[in-house]
Amino acid sequence: MADQATEKTRLLVVEDEAEIARVVARYFEAQGFSVTIAANGKAMRELLTREPPDLVLLDLGLPDEDGFAATRHLREHWGGPIIIVTGKAEATDRVVGLELGADDYVAKPFDLRELLARVRSVLRRSQRSHIHDRPRKYRFEGYSLDVDARVLTDATNERVQLTSGEFDLLCALIAQPRRVISRDELLTRLHGRSAGPYDRTIDVQVGRLRRKLERDPANPVLVRSVRGQGYVFTAELSPW
Repeated sequence: MADQATEKTRLLVVEDEAEIARVVARYFEAQGFSVTIAANGKAMRELLTREPPDLVLLDLGLPDEDGFAATRHLREHWGGPIIIVTGKAEATDRVVGLELGADDYVAKPFDLRELLARVRSVLRRSQRSHIHDRPRKYRFEGYSLDVDARVLTDATNERVQLTSGEFDLLCALIAQPRRVISRDELLTRLHGRSAGPYDRTIDVQVGRLRRKLERDPANPVLVRSVRGQGYVFTAELSPW
């Protein structure tokens, strides 16, 4: 039975290998998704305008352009959640993708059930929460954060452009201010998996978040590292 929360979810699969694209499309359509396939970067750009998706599954090995350039275009011109699909084993490729703003990555060959779990996890994090009866709004260090509307503004009331992954990381950190949260705990909470010995996903996302929040990202004061333990949000929170 398809998940109720995904019945109308639009998925864009950017994949040049036709058989892989067909298999993924059939599987996700059976789960209640609406799936569109783009075989290259040009088709992806056209579909983004014509049929904006809720999530993009992006293969890095596109025939007409570098997959990282496609990731950059998505982040600059679209803003929704991105899961990178890569056949390359190098951790560098995954790190670069995350640096450019992807929310998660999956390595080929992948298990369709795991891919579905990743997609659902990213979508849950990117959608507005309706669980709490009253709005969750906070101020810290000149910033104003509306958790439910998923909006962060700075001291000049300008919106801070955060990816869905960066926003979720910030919310996870402020949910337990002044408490050290381990990388494993953050990775499990945000991506639904345990950290491997070389998994830098959280480190990359923290670095991106710092570049957008900190006056001096090289010497952070809002999101600090605790060697061998994890990260801690140190700013004073006040209700908004």
